[in-house]
Amino acid sequence: MHGILVVDKPQGVTSHDVVAAARRALREARIGHTGTLDPLATGVLPLAIGRATRLVRFLTASDKEYEATVRFGFTTDSYDVTGAETSRTGAVPARDAVLAALDLLRGEYLQMPPAFSAKKVGGRRAYDLARRAQAVTLTPVPVRVSRADLLELAGSQARLVLTCSAGFYVRSFAHALGERTGTGACLEALRRTRSGEFTLDDAVRMDGLSEEQQVASRLIPLDRLLPGFPAVRVTSGGRGSVSHGRELSAGDYEPLGGSASRHPPYVRGPGAADAHADPAVRGPGPADVHEDPASGEWVRILDDAGALVAIGTRGRGPESLHPSVVLI
Repeated sequence: MHGILVVDKPQGVTSHDVVAAARRALREARIGHTGTLDPLATGVLPLAIGRATRLVRFLTASDKEYEATVRFGFTTDSYDVTGAETSRTGAVPARDAVLAALDLLRGEYLQMPPAFSAKKVGGRRAYDLARRAQAVTLTPVPVRVSRADLLELAGSQARLVLTCSAGFYVRSFAHALGERTGTGACLEALRRTRSGEFTLDDAVRMDGLSEEQQVASRLIPLDRLLPGFPAVRVTSGGRGSVSHGRELSAGDYEPLGGSASRHPPYVRGPGAADAHADPAVRGPGPADVHEDPASGEWVRILDDAGALVAIGTRGRGPESLHPSVVLI
């Protein structure tokens, strides 16, 4: 079994718990997730299965969409309702104040991760230090919020819909919203509705992982992944070269999409800072990846049957293509 299985993660379990349950139910060790959800959060958790684990770094770089409930007049050390209370004012902002704060929190800026996060500080997880009341010094990271809309403001609660970049902390957003409105706030509920191309429409319930027919019908195969990447089709001889990790020459492939150009149509993929793969799953290592730091550009390599056999980068020659991530 190779592909992506989207699970609708329930509240109260970790992303690793979902991975462990999937490994038991599917009897497959090579399973990892493509972006952690806190135990409080529910919703879209794409699981990479089998050879799809080699594509995790591309999938983690995608934008995410959330529906969030923010509670005003209450703050915690973790920035969500599961943390220890740090203040309680009971103050509720006016609707105009919330809308004005949301305007300021859209766009591109540096976001400070919460102390209770998986970020590493001196080789240790930030949440381990925070739980021991030790100093946690984190660095703000660049994020992008392309949508932050107010759906409802009722009492002390605001329901929001967010579209944001990978690595974005909705807990930090809720905390910042409380600071901007002057009332304090924390995250009360969170549901991820989309991760990249994967939505709740693709998802199976966690308790449905043992239902083979449902899993098989929902599994997204390799050839449907990364549709935004341009593609080339290799000849039978080219496929043999791909299977051995050898560079393709101009006669080994044909660009798809009606392009007459012999130059592979590249797109930019994730850099090292974009991907946060499940550490339990081996990602591409030196034997799998030919690094091309100058280009950072990628193309799907398909065989005659349309199967995805590799992700390629520029080769050494002007028309050559290197199969960087081999999937056969």
